[in-house]
Amino acid sequence: MAISSAQIHLRSISLPSRLHPNATKLEAELHKLNTQEISKKADCITSEGIQYGLLGLAELYNCVEELMQSPTTQQSLVQHDQGGKLVEESLESSVELLDSCGTIRELVVMIKEQVQDLQSALRRKGQDSSIQNDTNKYFSFRKKMNKSIAKSLKKLKHMESKNGATLTDNHNLSMAVRMLREVTNYAISIFRSLLVFLSWPAASSMGGWSFVSKMKSVASHRNDDILSEVGSVDFALNSLNVHIKNNDSKVVGVQMACRKLQKLDASIEGFEAGLERLFRQLLQNRVTLLNILTDQ
Repeated sequence: MAISSAQIHLRSISLPSRLHPNATKLEAELHKLNTQEISKKADCITSEGIQYGLLGLAELYNCVEELMQSPTTQQSLVQHDQGGKLVEESLESSVELLDSCGTIRELVVMIKEQVQDLQSALRRKGQDSSIQNDTNKYFSFRKKMNKSIAKSLKKLKHMESKNGATLTDNHNLSMAVRMLREVTNYAISIFRSLLVFLSWPAASSMGGWSFVSKMKSVASHRNDDILSEVGSVDFALNSLNVHIKNNDSKVVGVQMACRKLQKLDASIEGFEAGLERLFRQLLQNRVTLLNILTDQ
């Protein structure tokens, strides 16, 4: 499968030579993630890469938590952040990330329900013409979902611009705040990748981020290497509808659709697990920032 990932931007962070041990660990985790598939492949976003990215992101926030809890870090924040302005800005970003993560979790749950309902319908009805009502319902849901995804992508783009501007303009950030914002950039990249994956093959006008690159029509191309699991399901369902329209009694269409739906369902379960863990880490990060702000 492949979806254009030309718009995935992962920064490599530049940190002081003398780092707190937890900061060094965090830098190493970021470097490891940046060398994995999701950042190495310029031409595709894979479900495996997204799942790895979600789990890696949760580990990054675990490292952030250890760093923020350090007395050395908190002393540095007091020295660099008179009035708590920097922590307040980080807190605002953490709330926005929590909101984005929660929205994506809801989308993942909804598409999982749709996929499982369609699997059940295919098992009951097979290639009966009434299955088209179920496939049409699925496509209708996806169309509505893509509108929600477009809104989420725009929010992420705004967050990315704001976070990037802060990093560029303020060279006096404390190490902890700077690293937290670098991790925020990575979080935005992962969230964007997942939304792009789920929205295939939505119009390329979402927020101005063109992500369907070199993509041929599902109806005229059978090479799964250019299709995500979402796109493969679209192709299989379209093929099934053609079989039914042509009164083709072969069960190939049903079998292919079932296989593609099963593969998509497995990917969605991986996303769901990664998002659940990440949401807990983001929530803990917000609590830690609130505590630091209260203590200043």
